[in-house]
Amino acid sequence: MLGAVLRSGGVRLLAGRSAAIRISQAPAPQVLVSGRWWCSKPEGNKSEGPSLKIPGHRPSDFEKKILIWGGRYKNPAEIPELVSYEAVDAAKSKVRVKFAILMMFLTIMGCVLMVISGKQAARQQESLAKMNLEKKARLRAEPEK
Repeated sequence: MLGAVLRSGGVRLLAGRSAAIRISQAPAPQVLVSGRWWCSKPEGNKSEGPSLKIPGHRPSDFEKKILIWGGRYKNPAEIPELVSYEAVDAAKSKVRVKFAILMMFLTIMGCVLMVISGKQAARQQESLAKMNLEKKARLRAEPEK
């Protein structure tokens, strides 16, 4: 018979009775310690040593443009020779968001223009069916000439 007993914040697995297994041969029960590991940082392993971050990055010309478009610097003269990776990544993220917003705006504008052009074509009695019939009539008339 196997059972689990809840004790002091952990679960202890206990081996049941068995005639073939002696108590001295039975494995030690496992204790699973429950803690606040879901919502807090571990208390140990705090290193006071140097950080593994690389001190700087020499930006390329394109990355300099991204730093300016991202609002990090006003002009190319202000950009230092070495820039942190975090600054370049933050600028890339801002430019990515700005580009996505621009693409959404252009998509909406394209949809509006298509609706407007479709309504104008409907007012002028132009339709795809009518255009296809005229095209087929032209194609039939060409071999006869």
